[in-house]
Order: sequence, then C-alpha cells, then structure tokens
Amino acid sequence: MLKVKNIEKYYGSKNNVTKALNRVSFDVADGEFIAIMGASGSGKTTLLNCISTIDTVSAGEILLNGQNIAELPSAELAKFRREQLGFVFQDFNLLDTLTIEENIGLALTLNHEGAGTVKEQVEAVAGKLGIAEILGKFPYQVSGGQKQRAACARAMVAGQSLLLADEPTGALDSKASKNLLEIMEQMNRAMGATILMVTHDAYSASYAGRVLFLKDGRIFNELFRGERSRSVFYHEILDVLAVLGGDVSDVI
Repeated sequence: MLKVKNIEKYYGSKNNVTKALNRVSFDVADGEFIAIMGASGSGKTTLLNCISTIDTVSAGEILLNGQNIAELPSAELAKFRREQLGFVFQDFNLLDTLTIEENIGLALTLNHEGAGTVKEQVEAVAGKLGIAEILGKFPYQVSGGQKQRAACARAMVAGQSLLLADEPTGALDSKASKNLLEIMEQMNRAMGATILMVTHDAYSASYAGRVLFLKDGRIFNELFRGERSRSVFYHEILDVLAVLGGDVSDVI
C-alpha cells in the first residue's frame, strides 16, 4: 500500500549540507502497524514529514496506493491529506466550539460530503470505538480517554488509507499513554487501520507488529513481532536500542 523507494533528504546550502535521509526504502502492507524508532537526529520525524507531504524528498519516490505523492502539485496536497491520510496528535487537537460529532466529521464536511453521509460515517466509526453516546457533547464535557477515541475516529472516518502518528504518547502520563496505544491497537486489529508511528519509547513500539530502527538517516535494523507476546517483543526492542544508541536511556 505504501512504498518508500530510495528516498534522500538534504537540508542546507552547498557549503553546509546535512543529509537527513540516506536512501531509505521499505514497504508497508495494508493493515500493518509499524513503529519507527531512533535517537534524536536519526531522521525518523523527517521521514514521517516526507510521507505526510509536510516536507518533500530530495530524491527517490514515495508511493501511496500507486500514486507518487512527491509529484502532487501543491493545489492537490490539502485534498490528498484529507482523503488519504489520518493524523493522531499528542493533544487530540479537537475544536472546543464543535461537538464530538462535528469534530469527527470535519474532514468529510470539508470534502463537501452530504449531511446524511457525514452522519452515517461518523456514527459508524464512533460505534466501533465505543463513543456513540457522546457525539452530541463538546470536548470539554468528556473524559481524556473519550477525547482520545474521538481524535482517532476523526483520523479514520473518511476511510483514510494511512494513519500517521508522531510521538503520540510523548505528552501523556502512563495511564493515558496505555489507553491511546490500546485504542490504536484496536483500530489496527479490529478495524484494519494501517498505522505508521514515530516513537522514542520502546513500550509504545511494542504495540506495533514491526519496528524500523533508523540511524544516521538509514535503516539500521528491523524487528517483526510475529506471534510473540508484547512483553517479549518489548525486551527485543530494548536489545536493539542498546546496540543502536550505546546507552538505552539515551534513546528511550
């Protein structure tokens, strides 16, 4: 579904060039949950920014469902993001002046979908995530966990192909982090969502089915969870991080 082919990203001018990404290639199958890890400066956020079209590659190709997103004209980028990409943020980014239902359906409304279609799709995804009873409430009237579910529902209500998350648990306490990760796991396993998550945290990465490790802008290693328990996978991630960064505490 997603193909990243030999992408490179340079910053700076002729006399001072930084190579943030160095011939990075990998594929993401439909329905995968992948975590991207690496120390600060490894290129993981740059990679996500290029996939999300926030930034552009200097060389190589990124294809989503066969479409080379690097070649999209600027006039089409906003429409592409709304229809193809979902974003999961640390702080939910819900609008307090809109109801939960209106927040979830915002992308559909911006795409000029009919009111009946919007309502039907919002109710469908809200039901799957267990928040149908709060659709008429405003964000300040619901719990943090319900806000998380609403934000996740918004990220996939329009049938987006790919969900992107950049350090989604970075600003959350341990309980809220666990809740969000369990929601994302539910979206992946029960609803078939394809998720690409950047994280510095081994615990968060252990919820994924595959982990890509970046070092100096290149893929250093990858791990597949397979049928192993999350606890076993977590300790395998820690082992790779110890090799990757020398000191595990520096990268987790």
